[in-house]
Amino acid sequence: TDGGGENEVVTVKEVDLCLAENGPPHHTEKYELMEREKDPRLVVRRGQQFVMRITLSRGYNPEKDAVSFIFTVITPAADSIIGQWNIEIDTKLKNDGAFSYMDQVYMEGDNLLAEYVLADTGLIWRGSYNRLRPCVWKYAQFEKDILDCALYLLTKVGKVGLSGRSDPIKTTRAMSAAVNSPDDNGAVQGNWSDDFGSHTPPTKWIGSMKILQQFYKNKKPVKYGQCWVFSGVLTTICRAIGIPCRTVTTYSSAHDTQNSLTVDYFVNEEGETMEELNNDSIWNFHVWNEVWMDRPDLLPGDYGGWQAIDATPQELSEDMFRCGPASVAAVKQGEVLRPYDNAFVFSEVNADKVFWRYAGPTQPLKLLRKDVLGIGQLISTKAVGEFKREDITDSYKYPEKSDEERATMLRALKQSESHFSRYYLNDDFNDINFNFELRDDIVIGQPFSVVVVMKNRSRTENYTVKVILRVDAVLYTGTVKDAIKRDDVERVVKAGAVEEIRMEVTYDEYYRRLVDQCAFNIACLATIQGNNYEYFAQDDFRVRKPDIKIKIEGEPVQGQEFSAVATLKNPLPIPLKKGQFLIEGPGITSQLKIKVPQNVAPNTEATVTFKMTPKFSGRSTIVAKFVAKELEDVDGFLNFMVEPKNEVNGTGNSTAA
Repeated sequence: TDGGGENEVVTVKEVDLCLAENGPPHHTEKYELMEREKDPRLVVRRGQQFVMRITLSRGYNPEKDAVSFIFTVITPAADSIIGQWNIEIDTKLKNDGAFSYMDQVYMEGDNLLAEYVLADTGLIWRGSYNRLRPCVWKYAQFEKDILDCALYLLTKVGKVGLSGRSDPIKTTRAMSAAVNSPDDNGAVQGNWSDDFGSHTPPTKWIGSMKILQQFYKNKKPVKYGQCWVFSGVLTTICRAIGIPCRTVTTYSSAHDTQNSLTVDYFVNEEGETMEELNNDSIWNFHVWNEVWMDRPDLLPGDYGGWQAIDATPQELSEDMFRCGPASVAAVKQGEVLRPYDNAFVFSEVNADKVFWRYAGPTQPLKLLRKDVLGIGQLISTKAVGEFKREDITDSYKYPEKSDEERATMLRALKQSESHFSRYYLNDDFNDINFNFELRDDIVIGQPFSVVVVMKNRSRTENYTVKVILRVDAVLYTGTVKDAIKRDDVERVVKAGAVEEIRMEVTYDEYYRRLVDQCAFNIACLATIQGNNYEYFAQDDFRVRKPDIKIKIEGEPVQGQEFSAVATLKNPLPIPLKKGQFLIEGPGITSQLKIKVPQNVAPNTEATVTFKMTPKFSGRSTIVAKFVAKELEDVDGFLNFMVEPKNEVNGTGNSTAA
């Protein structure tokens, strides 16, 4: 304090928000808002004390000054409104008693909070159920403009009022709409075609930072995203405002447009799925989010914990493209009428898959196959503290083939208002056993084979079987794009014999017809002559792409520049032209774009070197993506530790590990 007459009214000269002191206990020191040199701002978490220091115009005399100041702590309530706050000095006395708070998004366990609130890098699973592909995603919730953008999306795009911003149910439901663009010009515009013009294809993004910085600057939807992009951005926003959140992938995920809890496919005499009749679909994978909160609105019942929310614009929910929060515990019990959108989430993980033989508009449908096991497989998220997959399927559904699973399905069907009739069953025919297989681990650039094995169980009868084998290129949403190859084969399967039909597909046959994520649909329609029994099967797969290898030169130290090398081996029989590496990592405030100076010949490597200076010590991650006209959507990552810098004369930054 400064000197001055004690007869003068004491005034406040300066308020120090103690950013360096408040950051570590609140785990907010990594926010760019806290560490920037120009106009830094205090970021604190609700329900936790923080420190302020106030400088007065003169010494404080409790006998003469008839005011009291809060010198040490102010505690934001556990249900505080999320947003920007102005602080005024209150002269009222404050109780010294202990405080006890229970935030609605309270999660117990430092390791869980480190993963679901503080981790700025994660894995998002893509591919297909038989070719799982983990892809790195940089959430970057602490970087420049990200927190401001999250608050903008919440208040301006999501239009959540003051009272709603203290409610995580309303907040996350609004965020699931604000991230997509159809209703409100939110952060990301979806595109599920293979035409992205001059804009960024969804497979080219490696994190949320560039997307949200671009949106915050221009206030226009960023082009383009698909489900994992929407989910990655939504995770960033939730973690930025302190809501525990994780990305979740479901393989063979149903999109039920009719609320029938079934996904219905119609197949013609050529074994082709009839896109013009198929309103429902099964995506090779679908990515959404889970947020952690209590659900007092669903009492009585224990429906708190993880809640599913989904920013991918699929179906309208209360006249907007949004989904959730849907209690995962309620979904598992088949409680499809619980808010919000539980029926849609239940279908995504547990619908029945039905194939119908379509013979014309005046002919009855014939049930070819009913699959009650295929939908909702290998539900995946990143493990806590490890770059590994955690399977959380059992949190959404009981084990397939169990009595509990079928009972749950029947309970859900009884609550559904849709009555879907099943018309005709195939005649029971067991003489020929079919086994449909995809041979080999398919690496892009190599051939592969599709096989159907037929075993005649009869000891007396020979059967003539007509088989159609086909391979089509598909989007990951299940939409068929181009036919790649088809074989028609007629074969006599003698009594007790086994016959194998194999179709070989070469790189030259499939390469030019590949779409976005190198996904295929393989199908087999077999007809036994004489009794018109038909067997139909299909499967999804993708070709595997190489990984980018990243190597660090030397030992990374906080505040010191170091070098790293990224390398990719060309797996194709053709050269890669105009290749480019995209890099994000510690201390890189905007994405690095490094061009490969020459063509990359088959079976040779492309290598680039780059530098970065980490601001913080502790665990960190470098992520990389490679794009070229001939090969794109290739990525890699490296986890490593940054050592703290040496203290000199007692100075240095204080950071939380």
